[in-house]
Amino acid sequence: MDAPLQDFAVDLGFLRLLHLADSALPIGALAHSFGLESLVAEGLLGTCDLPEFFAGFLEEAGMNDAVFCREGWRVAAINCAAQFERAMGGAGYTISPLARHWVAVNDRLSALKPARESRTGSASLGRNFLNAVMALRQFAVVNEALQASKEAGSLVHHATAFGLAGAVLGFEEDHTVLAYLHQSMASLVSACQRLLPLGQTAATKILWDLKPAILETAKRSQTYGVDDACCFTPLVDWAAMEHPALRTRLFIS
Repeated sequence: MDAPLQDFAVDLGFLRLLHLADSALPIGALAHSFGLESLVAEGLLGTCDLPEFFAGFLEEAGMNDAVFCREGWRVAAINCAAQFERAMGGAGYTISPLARHWVAVNDRLSALKPARESRTGSASLGRNFLNAVMALRQFAVVNEALQASKEAGSLVHHATAFGLAGAVLGFEEDHTVLAYLHQSMASLVSACQRLLPLGQTAATKILWDLKPAILETAKRSQTYGVDDACCFTPLVDWAAMEHPALRTRLFIS
């Protein structure tokens, strides 16, 4: 490939990654606080707590999602040469071993999200995200991933969906994980702007200062597999479980 054409392809890929990592992407992210609303309502989270809170959130929940984002990327990377296979047998739809692995990865991530609100919120964003990608172009791997999850009655989580789409679209694994983590934190900071007296300048500084922690989280996730993944966020999980009982709510979760 000529250098100008190669540069154009790299730049175009970068722009597309920015597009999909935009927290304003219309997949419903603005409707979820993932327990933050409950923490604010109970007086357990204030504006001055946010930098430390988000740094700790990245170490646990962010790290967990980064591992599964990588696994979603790897499922698609293996699969791009040979698509998810489909076989129609006597029992109906049968998924291939790779598609079965995709379902198993999402099921494992579901098990690591004990709060129903956070689990279903993640799944709502994941399915909406893959549907949005499919609206851009029909990708066989993405279509088969959606079909396999539907047939298995499995959830599709945002982290794994972002990783899958990143590989299908030709983004590098590390860049995909970084983009996912950044947009996740941007969405949570945005939620705090609606819940707390947090202005745009202060919110921008919080997200700016989190970038080294995002890089560190992505780097740490390189050495973990899904069997090693764990997440201990009891306060956030409790807050998500309490969310439906709030008297007034701005968010779904």
